[in-house]
Amino acid sequence: MKTLILTALLLFATASSIHTFDFKTIDGKTMSFSDFKGKKILIVNTASKCGYTSQYEDLEALYKQYNSKLVIVGFPANNFGGQEPGSNSDINNFCKKNYGVTFIMASKVSVKGNDMDPIFQWLTTQDNPDFTGDIRWNFEKFLLDENGKLIHRFRSGTNPTDKKLTDHLN
Repeated sequence: MKTLILTALLLFATASSIHTFDFKTIDGKTMSFSDFKGKKILIVNTASKCGYTSQYEDLEALYKQYNSKLVIVGFPANNFGGQEPGSNSDINNFCKKNYGVTFIMASKVSVKGNDMDPIFQWLTTQDNPDFTGDIRWNFEKFLLDENGKLIHRFRSGTNPTDKKLTDHLN
């Protein structure tokens, strides 16, 4: 256990891009962000019982429109108002049934607090022209360039199809 924690801390401290990180998909497979080199990446912390949950539909539309140059990864999290109480299986079924989600969904993680996933520890501390620090609510968005560097961060109220975000994809 100590080795795992030390490895995670070392990775976090030395990571120069998101491409350094691996994650588990919602169905338990390990994926590496390095597989997405050359594409932009949009990372979103999601929840199934949130006022912003309908953004799944717009995330899917964005993915369909830009999937040749954009990867979207949704990270379900139950950190805000208990709005993601389900299991990975429950979440996966909900997303497919209600929103036809075909973009990548990761396993449920924590995006805030002492048990914050290392990916989000890294993301929330990266320089960008917007802001740094803790995630405030579900459906915050992190846009990374083709080299895995954070280029913009958007709060929950920014719709995935908003021009502020899509201008970076054209």
